[in-house]
Amino acid sequence: MKKILSTKLIISVFILLSVLVAGCGKVTPSPNVTNTPTATDGATASPIGSPAGSPVATSDQDVKTTPSMVNTNEAFEKAISNEGTWIICLLTDLSFDKDLVLEGEFTNGKKDAAGNDVIQRKIALYEQDENRKVTARYTLTAPKLTINSPEARIQSGTFKGDLYVSSKNFQLVDTTVEGNVYFTNEEAKSTFKMDEASKVTGKQELKKQ
Repeated sequence: MKKILSTKLIISVFILLSVLVAGCGKVTPSPNVTNTPTATDGATASPIGSPAGSPVATSDQDVKTTPSMVNTNEAFEKAISNEGTWIICLLTDLSFDKDLVLEGEFTNGKKDAAGNDVIQRKIALYEQDENRKVTARYTLTAPKLTINSPEARIQSGTFKGDLYVSSKNFQLVDTTVEGNVYFTNEEAKSTFKMDEASKVTGKQELKKQ
């Protein structure tokens, strides 16, 4: 009888040890896989090396402060509308046979010294690397481009056509305008700025509409 009990005890201990060993075994988890979205023509995104890097958009306001990278006419027209974004970055030359309008008031996602949102709008006719060095310049062509957005600028490329400026503090930065620049009011004319790297081949004058 004692022998039988001893045998059962040994078997029970062996089973218990087997269970404990199995429970402490190392399980290798499957790695998490994240798929990278595929870029599509005319899509708005913010790749590395864009004129202004931005975080992934999480709200309507974030969407408007994220750069629009455009390579089609349709995407460009959407981006410059009042439903577009504060910065529009070309990825290729674009040409239109109709008039264009830069509409809406936008902020660039930054704050000024007083803690207020900074109003700005920019058409970036260039690409740059991670060191902010311009790596490509593009040409935008249209019969007429009207600037209605305040605090707007065109930067580092060429615009072929006539500019009609209606808003204050418009700037040309490192940009050539192959055409005329007309100001539709006195404030637009008096607050206009152009750096030394920019040039206008035609007239710069007041032309009220």
